[in-house]
Formats: sequence, C-alpha cells, structure tokens
Amino acid sequence: MEVDRYHRQVLLPQIGPKGQAILGASRVLVVGCGALGCVIAEQLARAGVGSLVLVDRDVVEWTNLQRQTLFDESDARDAAPKAVAAKRRLERVNSTVQIDALVSDVHSGNIEQIAGLERGGTRVHLILDGTDNVETRYLLNDVCVKHSVLWVYGACAGTEGRVMAIRPGVTPCLRCVFPTPPSGTELPTCDTAGVLGPAAGVVASLQVVAAMRVLCGAAEAQAEERLLAIDVWTGRMRSVAAGARSPDCPTCGKRQFEFLDRADGPTAMLCGRRAVQVRPSRSSAAFDLAAAEVKLTRVGLVQRTPYLLRCRLNDAADVELTLFSDGRLIVTGTTDSDRAKSLYARYIGT
Repeated sequence: MEVDRYHRQVLLPQIGPKGQAILGASRVLVVGCGALGCVIAEQLARAGVGSLVLVDRDVVEWTNLQRQTLFDESDARDAAPKAVAAKRRLERVNSTVQIDALVSDVHSGNIEQIAGLERGGTRVHLILDGTDNVETRYLLNDVCVKHSVLWVYGACAGTEGRVMAIRPGVTPCLRCVFPTPPSGTELPTCDTAGVLGPAAGVVASLQVVAAMRVLCGAAEAQAEERLLAIDVWTGRMRSVAAGARSPDCPTCGKRQFEFLDRADGPTAMLCGRRAVQVRPSRSSAAFDLAAAEVKLTRVGLVQRTPYLLRCRLNDAADVELTLFSDGRLIVTGTTDSDRAKSLYARYIGT
C-alpha cells in the first residue's frame, strides 16, 4: 500500500489530519515569483495547499537564477514569464494542486479581482508577500484589512530579512508597526545591497511556517503575533512583540485605505534590473500582440512567445522592449521614466 505523500507532515501534532485537510481546502495567493515567491510557492505546493494563485509581472532573467529556485537556464533563454515558468515547474512537483498563473502587475485597480474579493470571485484565504517594493506591501495590507484576509509580510535584502503574520481585526496590521512607508532611498534593495540566496530561502520558509500556522488555526492560541528579524550571515535572530492594534492606525483603526484608493502612476522601477515598466493608460485584457509585432518588426529584431514580444531596437541598441499581452511594456536598459514613456508612445502607442 502506498504511503500518503503528506504522511510525514500529518505525523506532526501541529498539523495532523485536521490541519492537512484545512491546507488541502485552502486557496492562497502568492504575490511575486522572485526569490521569496519561488520558495513560498514550492513549499506550499509540496505541503499540499489545495489551490495556488501565482502572480508576477516580469520574465526570467539570467541574474534571477542565483536565488529564484523554480527557474532554470531554459526559462532565462526563452524569457519565460515568471508566473508561467513557476506553474510549469510546480505542476511537476505536485499535480494535485490547482495552480493559476497570472502574468500581471499587481496594483490598486486589480488586486481585489486577483484575490477573488469582488462579487462572484473565488476568494483567497491568505495572501503571501513575495514582492520587492514597499508600495505593493502597503497595498496588500490595505486590501487584506478591508476584506479581513489573512496575510504574511516578508522582506529580504542583503543577508537580512523580516517576517510577520497579520490577522486583520486581531493583530496589528503593517501600518500599526510601520505607520509611515519608508521612501525608496531609506531601504536597501537588491540593486544596492545585493541578496544572498539562502537569506531569501530562510525568510520565505519562515513565511510559509507562519502561513501554515494561521491557516491551521494554531495562531489563535497565541496572544500576539511577533515580528521576526534575521541576519543569516551572523546567525542572529530577533523576535519582537508587534504590540497591540493602534486605534490611530490609518488602516485598521480608521479604515482609510489610501493605497487601495490611490490611482497608480504609469511607470514603475523594477528591483534588481535596470528597467522601467510602463503601464497603458487604459487596461486591456486582450492587447493585440500580432499588430504590435508587425509594427516592431519594422524597427528592430523581434522575438515572439505565446505571452510577449521582445524587441531590440535598431536605433536604440542600448534598450530592449518587452511587451505583454495586457499592454504593459518593460523597457530594459534605462532608469529614466520619461524615456521609457517616450519609447512606449513612439513604438507601441498610447
């Protein structure tokens, strides 16, 4: 008789058959399929979470392979969308898990739809933060507090990282602990500080533990959540009480969802890459890649995949354009937002 694949996990008194059944019935959203998201998604798939939604806006690059464990060289050569490549790999890991891959930029206009929080949607039970930017984290905090969705915050740069589980209405939210979002120059990024692959693996693993605890209800027996801070190079870990919910918190105290209500700008810098993303002025669920291919073929060398177009321009060899089916454009080779918008208008249209 074949032993159940989750046998060793079910033996744990913290999980047991009841906990395994809860995991199997859970739907989890992983926002970002980078260094954190890859480890998170793989561990959840192996643990038997019933349904995973993977969302990422980017494609696999050679510099990702040092730490983003679901991808290989063929994914980088093919410029495979990260969410698609992750789904392909995880379906070979555990074919019983339902995996939805979304090649999309998460922003205030679509996060509620992606999380199944709009009328008629399939609601997620928990959201895991695999992102690389502050704005998206505070957006996740807004949407989870508004709709009472469990979520786990995680961040990693250099050799350090932080993790905290958030149970809206019970524990402090992100803005209770960090009321004012830091500016882009205040925090280290993978561009400025680098990132140690094992550090991301440790942080992501702690996020998965936190996710399993709150899904299985173990966190309910704990009076308060704690913020874990770790430096894997020195081996130092601190566990700090997150404190009580603040009645003055703009999000969970006053229920002001400024990040969710804010209209995002048309451009965004991509962490870890000398690249700028340009979002179209109007969302398009079915952008005409075929027509764009005809236009771009006249001005550069074009590579076509089922998900995107890549073009190396003849008259701007220092940049590469990556156009997605939702109309987003990633301009690689510049950090100048105005130049990126100009290239979008010139070669793609408004």
